[in-house]
Amino acid sequence: MNAKSAINKEIFAPHDERMLGAVQVKRRTKKKIPFLATGGQGEYLTYICLSVTNKKPAQASITKVKQFEGSTSFVRRTQWMLEQLRQVNGIDPNRDSPEFDLLFENAFDQWVASTASEKCTFFQVLHHTCQRYLTDKKPEFINCQSKIMGGNSILHSAADSVTSAVQKASQALNERGERLGRAEEKTEELKNSAQQFAETAHKVGL
Repeated sequence: MNAKSAINKEIFAPHDERMLGAVQVKRRTKKKIPFLATGGQGEYLTYICLSVTNKKPAQASITKVKQFEGSTSFVRRTQWMLEQLRQVNGIDPNRDSPEFDLLFENAFDQWVASTASEKCTFFQVLHHTCQRYLTDKKPEFINCQSKIMGGNSILHSAADSVTSAVQKASQALNERGERLGRAEEKTEELKNSAQQFAETAHKVGL
């Protein structure tokens, strides 16, 4: 089981939530935290997770999840409702960059994703989720590549491939229908020819 599947099973499923996406991150700027406040727990991995409740009306949220060194389990840290997200900053709209910022009502974090593609996928899911679950006060997406905003997103690509498959199937059925239609016409022509031949032969016989 990969880390994201494990996070969904451990952190979200028990609370009747499902995880829509996650990105592994590190801080771009170190927060100034008193040494004692860290609790001496050592190194850890951080994930920013997007989830939604299974109960209606569905509520989406963004959760910071950590996995400490030497542990196989995950720990839920800060959680924000999606409505609290004010701005998503992709840093550079002209290249694939792993860096991004998230601005909430009461927090601001600067992150670096493990890869640019993982960030891109997370942004696509986040943008789609905001469009789906937020009726007003949608967050601002700035400095993002056009593919993140829906130009070429995986969600649109999936929809396009489904539409394409339906169109191909429809075309195949139409072509088959045309072939069947032509076959029926040919059969009718042969039938008429046979009748004419039979009638001619009958007259000749007479």
